Amino acid sequence: MSDATPSPAATELLRAHRFRLIELLPWVVAIAVYFLFPGYRLMATQILVLILFALSLDLIVGYAGIVSLGHAAFFGTGAYAAALLANAGWQEPLTAVAVGAAAAGVLGYVSGWVVLRTKELTLLMLTMALGIMLYELAKDMDEITGGFDGINFENSPILGLFAFDPLFFTSNYWYAFAFLLIGFLVVRLIVHAPFGQSLVGIRENDRRMHAIGTPVRQRRRHVYTIAATIAGIAGAIWVQVQGNITIAVYEFEMSGNILIMVILGGAGRLYGAFIGVIVFAILENMTETVLGTDPPYWELLLGVALVLTVLFAPKGLLGLFDPFVHRLRGKAP
Repeated sequence: MSDATPSPAATELLRAHRFRLIELLPWVVAIAVYFLFPGYRLMATQILVLILFALSLDLIVGYAGIVSLGHAAFFGTGAYAAALLANAGWQEPLTAVAVGAAAAGVLGYVSGWVVLRTKELTLLMLTMALGIMLYELAKDMDEITGGFDGINFENSPILGLFAFDPLFFTSNYWYAFAFLLIGFLVVRLIVHAPFGQSLVGIRENDRRMHAIGTPVRQRRRHVYTIAATIAGIAGAIWVQVQGNITIAVYEFEMSGNILIMVILGGAGRLYGAFIGVIVFAILENMTETVLGTDPPYWELLLGVALVLTVLFAPKGLLGLFDPFVHRLRGKAP
């Protein structure tokens, strides 16, 4: 008679899947922000979309160890697919998001065949090159993309009921909130599943994972495609809630900023994307509006914050709460 007692590894995996009460905190805060700070709904909506974008990058950087400086390539592809579809006359937003996701996913799968054959510095340069090439292509094809001037477009109401609100961002906010919630649940399921655990193993030692029979290259390509698809969804929502698009969605700054957000919050932490994006947005807004400084001083402040995080919180800002969490669970740090 076989022993039906689950192994310690299986028990730990089941515990990781289990939702805890504290995990409701980010969502309660997001709901509260909508009602308490109506004047900041545009900024709050952008933060929700950027968190989804950061989650997609964290999936490959934090869990699979695939460092990318060109993740905006997928964000911009999803954004342009949705915007050009709406500009051509098909203004149903959910369909446009699906098209944006498919376009970014195909780009991720195809580019992954080349990019993921390399490692470390070469991988970093190839991902950056992909983003730069798409940016230049979008800039040169300004009769289609609108170039620096961009394209203004309209979307039909969500599900035929909720019109996009360019003034109070009512429907826009909940639209972004819903996609973030769904995207987060998908990413959470992935990272706690055996597939996600194998990604961590590949990140730590890909040779050992290959030796035990794990299809390393296939797993890396699959997660790269999934991350590209989620980034494409974020890009599509980004332009839909604002009603316009420019080639800024392909800029290297977009890729660099989102990587900084992941590092600030804590790569491979799941909720690190929430912390990193919020801190980044608050620092930017505080520097430019409260202190009244120019953009160069904002970048200086960001640099200082990043250096301090790397020195004193190497696991990201979320890692500062680890001792408290361990004490709460009754474990040694």
